[in-house]
Amino acid sequence: MAPYKNVKNKKMRFTYGIAILCILVFAYGCRKYNELDEETIDSRFSGGVNTAFDESSGAFSHVFPELSANDLAVHEVGDHHFEISFVTAPALIRPGLGPVYNNVSCASCHIADGRGKPALPGERLLSMLFRISIPGEDAHGGPVSVPGFGGQLQSNAVYGKALEGSVNISFTEEAVYFSDGQSISLRRPSYAVQNTYIPPPSGMLLSPRVAPPVFGLGLLQAIPESTILGWADEQDADGDGISGKPNYVWNVRAGATTLGRFGWKAGAPDLLQQTAGAYNEDMGITNPVFDQESSFGQSQYDGLNDEVEVPDSILKAVAFYTQTLSVPARRNSKDPVNVSGEKLFMQAGCNKCHKPSVRTGVDVSFRSVSNQLIFPYTDMLLHDMGIDLADNRPDFKANGLEWRTAPLWGIGLTQLVNGHSNFLHDGRARNLMEAILWHGGEAKQAKEFVLQMSKSDRDALLSFLSSL
Repeated sequence: MAPYKNVKNKKMRFTYGIAILCILVFAYGCRKYNELDEETIDSRFSGGVNTAFDESSGAFSHVFPELSANDLAVHEVGDHHFEISFVTAPALIRPGLGPVYNNVSCASCHIADGRGKPALPGERLLSMLFRISIPGEDAHGGPVSVPGFGGQLQSNAVYGKALEGSVNISFTEEAVYFSDGQSISLRRPSYAVQNTYIPPPSGMLLSPRVAPPVFGLGLLQAIPESTILGWADEQDADGDGISGKPNYVWNVRAGATTLGRFGWKAGAPDLLQQTAGAYNEDMGITNPVFDQESSFGQSQYDGLNDEVEVPDSILKAVAFYTQTLSVPARRNSKDPVNVSGEKLFMQAGCNKCHKPSVRTGVDVSFRSVSNQLIFPYTDMLLHDMGIDLADNRPDFKANGLEWRTAPLWGIGLTQLVNGHSNFLHDGRARNLMEAILWHGGEAKQAKEFVLQMSKSDRDALLSFLSSL
């Protein structure tokens, strides 16, 4: 610090000191937060330093390990409010539910911070919902809300109100054969809207969605936009049959169209808006981002200009909770069968969309996510998944055939944590092999590769996926 002492002018000393501080802060933020070299970090550390080595039913619910005391307190506040259930107003605590809604709390859909499942025929929708719209685009290029229903079908209502409608789900079984003669049965879902409180318009578009896991989202949010756009190849310039494209969605707080990251079609730009939208649509809870009831403009609307039912501090705490959940570690990564399965995963071309690894951007304001090598197995882009998986409902730049590549990290612990092994956006797949064989469109070649595999190779592929 001798040069600093030689600077005589007070203003110059102040400027010089600030410059040194900025350099130190930037260097501190740029350093590898985990102090490990590239050889030490391997695919077991799915979330970089934010990896939880836990193979129990609580594997999806670990906080980032080195949060500050203040950040940990915010996380815990968010955790509490993620769990609590809302009730009908007036009430002394947690009022504001509805008047129409899908569920009463965040945790009721994202059970143990994990994956939802579809309702079986005759069952109520518990961790599954249906987005709805009519053909066209709204003022921001998004889906057009259905008159009298909004953008989501609410299957529950408070006392004195009518639910918007319910959905009857049925399945038909279809056999698919591997080249060795063995077969597997896929179940094709069919959805019928019924019990609507008013007749829905003809041509209403319906999109089923099960609740996705909420761990690791802060790391996905930290992937640089330039990295995601660098993976995009909308016109398939390299001719490999993969043409991932970004979704661009309306960012309410920014008042502009920005890159979409979250949701089955990447329809939300960030975790705060994703959280605010879930409060508003799923529970009928107003908040600073969406301050009108989801029933606004409908006959169910109460007409009251109430204060927001979740304040800004709580909304941000819940979003921060989802931002700071660790990723479960990969297991048995050196097992010979899993190593073989990983090679088959690459040979099939699955890695072209399910990108194994990526480095997060430098973030000097939140070092926990800064410059981390992570293994999410996603490119965060939209891909044509074929007619069999199509919902035929556009969502900003996503057409009715396209879905965002789902991350695969933690997928092998779904049965343990959530008690089921249902996958894909509507949960139709009852296991990982069924999920693979529903792939079409850009993934058709990869699926055909799997259909030609021997039984031992198929088992190795599934073993690898189960290790993630």
